[in-house]
Amino acid sequence: MRVGAVALLSFLVVAVPDVSSGQVTALHFGRAWLGPGRLVNDAVIVVNGTRIESVRSGRGAIPRGARIVDLRRFTAIPGLIDVHTHMTFYWDRKPGTRPIGQQRHVAVTVFLAQESTRKTLETGVTTVRDLNAQADADIAMRDLIAMSAMTGPRMFVSGAGLNANNSPTAADAKRLTEDRVKAGDDWVKVFASRGTYDNVSEEQTLSFDVIKAAVDAAHGLGRRIAVHSYGASGARDAVRAGADSIEHAVDIDDETLAEMARRGIFYVPTIDHNRYYIDAREEFGFPETIKATHEPFIARNVETTRRARAAGVPIAMGSDAVFTMFGQNTRELGWFVKAGMTSEEALTTATVNGARLLGLQDSLGQLASGFLADVVAVEGDPTVDIAALFTGVRWVMKDGSVVVDRR
Repeated sequence: MRVGAVALLSFLVVAVPDVSSGQVTALHFGRAWLGPGRLVNDAVIVVNGTRIESVRSGRGAIPRGARIVDLRRFTAIPGLIDVHTHMTFYWDRKPGTRPIGQQRHVAVTVFLAQESTRKTLETGVTTVRDLNAQADADIAMRDLIAMSAMTGPRMFVSGAGLNANNSPTAADAKRLTEDRVKAGDDWVKVFASRGTYDNVSEEQTLSFDVIKAAVDAAHGLGRRIAVHSYGASGARDAVRAGADSIEHAVDIDDETLAEMARRGIFYVPTIDHNRYYIDAREEFGFPETIKATHEPFIARNVETTRRARAAGVPIAMGSDAVFTMFGQNTRELGWFVKAGMTSEEALTTATVNGARLLGLQDSLGQLASGFLADVVAVEGDPTVDIAALFTGVRWVMKDGSVVVDRR
């Protein structure tokens, strides 16, 4: 058991309340990973409404009158956080069509994209940051989920991103950032370089002044900002401008990594999405030559992640899931292990670190009293073998309600 005697004692000495009203649920697990370095055997997680009331050890921790859910076959982990998704990018696999380019009314897209939300929950991901969507489809999904009118992970959204077409100048970037915040976005997304789908171009497309204008406008309105850059120069300018996270970038120089570590700017590598494009190349209609461009980029992405970790840069898991990639969200963590992380470190990027990036470290990313009751039951122990997550998620609770049960 990786928990100190004093910490364990604190679980055991708290009085167990009488909850004969039956409104409290006790989740009894074989073990629970509460957060980095904290693994509790024979764990009892007491849930009251949408929050965790307590986490203690032993059957004696079960309150009188509580409803008991026997999950002793499994390891409990906090609900996972995927900080880079595209939930509204939906493809129905209709014969003769490709994922890119299907045109639908936004209401139809939102309805059909429930398949993406379901598959995401099945991976144990209960919270996402969704970066770039058209016609405010992401705002609609976010609000429907928050209203319990749609089942899915809680969403933090950016709407349509700023790019070289809609924000070529600093004044344009300031105006559009303000417009996006007025529209109801939680985050602002900036495309500072090319690079997408079958294209891993690192060409920077926005100047430092434009990025800085967007960053300043977002921060001035109380919003955080994510910058897409496949290459090192866009990442360097985004860090100089004070962005909150850098998405995708490879070959980031040592000075920029050191500055990211100093400022607490997150790196979101999104390594696995290029693996997905290679594997799904026939569905997308991509040529076989995509392997020759994407495989070297993946290798550089892994190496940059290794260097970022060594430099002390905070790293968060982002799948960049689109179209048929939902349900594979957590495979990103396997690449983190290849980049030198332990399985527990990789798990931390999708829990504690994701919560910090979202500014929700006091309510998400850990199993602790007062935190939201997002709990995942995994067959196996992902703190020892991260691959247990990829096939072993059996049961998921979000906000105190069971949203996946595959026991």
